Amino acid sequence: MARIGVEESLTDVQQKLQEDGHEVIPLRQEEDANGCDCCIISGQDENVMGMQNTAIQGAVISAQGLSANDIGQEVQKRLQQQQ
Repeated sequence: MARIGVEESLTDVQQKLQEDGHEVIPLRQEEDANGCDCCIISGQDENVMGMQNTAIQGAVISAQGLSANDIGQEVQKRLQQQQ
């Protein structure tokens, strides 16, 4: 089970990832990304969370134009690459 940070506005993505067995952390501020294996952002704003530097070691995936299922598949792919 991976720890995935997801922007609060992406409720369908949060639900899908929880169904897939992941621990979902709502991203409200930069510190929320600490310890996450992967983060999902809406992609609506370039710097939506006001981050000036990278807070996580894992992948950051933009949800723009992707369905919750597409994001679930992308998360699995990225997690496998990290192993």
